Amino acid sequence: MIIAALGTASLFAAHDKVAIWLLGICALQSVVVFGLSLKWGMGGWARTDLFCLFIAAIGIAFWKITDNPALGLYAAIAADFAGMVPALIKTYRLPHTEYWLSYVFDVLAAGFTLLAIQNWEIQGYSFPLYILLLNLAMLALILKPKLSFSKT
Repeated sequence: MIIAALGTASLFAAHDKVAIWLLGICALQSVVVFGLSLKWGMGGWARTDLFCLFIAAIGIAFWKITDNPALGLYAAIAADFAGMVPALIKTYRLPHTEYWLSYVFDVLAAGFTLLAIQNWEIQGYSFPLYILLLNLAMLALILKPKLSFSKT
């Protein structure tokens, strides 16, 4: 949630007019998921969770120290991915705990954002591309058991 908010601020500081909408919606989505997780989340503090939280904190600190919007965006992406590792692991182990349709919406949003980009500089397309790939990976983990044919 914090990483998405900082990434949005980074794109705002870089005067981005396209990818900022995707990241802003991701920040809003993170707030909603965080609120829902307080009541219905699985919780826990495994060693992997703590390590990923530490990596995410380093990414946030790097963004604040450099005060460079481009480096801040890349640090936010790295920190976000570190924060997603526990979710990827959980989804691999327990795919039924995730709702596939929310990831479809994120894939569509990222895809349409990429289609809307007119200035193909790495700062403008790196976050939407990251969101597209990450959500495709989550979808694959969620749907794999449903699409696998059991041997009889």
